[in-house]
Amino acid sequence: MDEAVIQRLYEINRVFYQQFGAAFAATRRRIQPGVRRVIASLPQGGRLLDLGCGSGALALELDRLWPAGSYFGLDFSHELLAEARAALRAAQPGGVDARFAHTDLADPDWADIAAAYPVDVVLAFAVFHHIPGADQRLRILRQVRQLLPQGGVFIHSEWQFQHSPKLMARRRPWSEAGLDESQLEAGDTLLDWRFALPGQPEQNGLRYVHLFERAELAELAAAAGFTVVDEFESDGEGGRLGLYQAWR
Repeated sequence: MDEAVIQRLYEINRVFYQQFGAAFAATRRRIQPGVRRVIASLPQGGRLLDLGCGSGALALELDRLWPAGSYFGLDFSHELLAEARAALRAAQPGGVDARFAHTDLADPDWADIAAAYPVDVVLAFAVFHHIPGADQRLRILRQVRQLLPQGGVFIHSEWQFQHSPKLMARRRPWSEAGLDESQLEAGDTLLDWRFALPGQPEQNGLRYVHLFERAELAELAAAAGFTVVDEFESDGEGGRLGLYQAWR
């Protein structure tokens, strides 16, 4: 994929989260069933790195459930990180040692920040489907592999919106983002997002999402030095809107 197209796709999502981050976070405060299943499988007292931590919903849940352990959340949105820090300060003190930092996975040096805190598990819920370009995704996944010790695990979820007629109806032509479909890779999709708080006008924006197929994920895992060791579907309509995988 052309570098200019990659940067345009990153820009689409940066603009979305800068403009609608707070409103979007308001729709994501409930922990998804698939994430709860992952949490139940995590080693007590483990060391977690959460890529794309957003407004800190996972950190708050871990703080409530874990007797011990460490959590390091990374995100590119200053607004969402501020909300995460404020929410954790407002919560009753729990057992997890949580901290946050700003970085962008688009920056090749993002892993330098993450490397300051050794981890056993790397989490990326609903993150990699926002990374444009197969080469970009592979670069980041190889960096994740380097961050993990022998026996460490990478757990991620990817949106499977093809199972939702409602979401499929929200697909928009690439011309609305100044791009042509021929410039994109198979699975690349432009979706609109709509949300209205009580008493306020509807907000809407555009997001870039990549729709992964299982074979594509298996190839990525192998190329990055991982093996897919577990997977399940969960969340949303019919319990199939999220594909969760564990890689070692």
